[in-house]
Amino acid sequence: MDAFRVIIRGKFDALDESARAVLAAKTDVAFTEEGTFSYDVNATAFTFRCQVPAGPDDDERAAKDGATAALAEHGLPYRDLNYAVTDLRAIKIRRKNR
Repeated sequence: MDAFRVIIRGKFDALDESARAVLAAKTDVAFTEEGTFSYDVNATAFTFRCQVPAGPDDDERAAKDGATAALAEHGLPYRDLNYAVTDLRAIKIRRKNR
């Protein structure tokens, strides 16, 4: 699979009640192109998981840009972002010989 998996950790910036309701509907731990959230009990700190398609020349910067765009699509205010990027093209699967 030609994709990146990106985890963004950050903080929400002043969520109102309607934003909290939107967030509650988007909570999961799966990697999807739309992205999913997990967050602390007060909905201040969050983890956003996103899978970004990778073109042949795409690099970590392209993955971060794609994940940030997916995060912005949710319309929730955020700040203090940190990224962890995994290039799935570089993962080798070793199969056991049986």
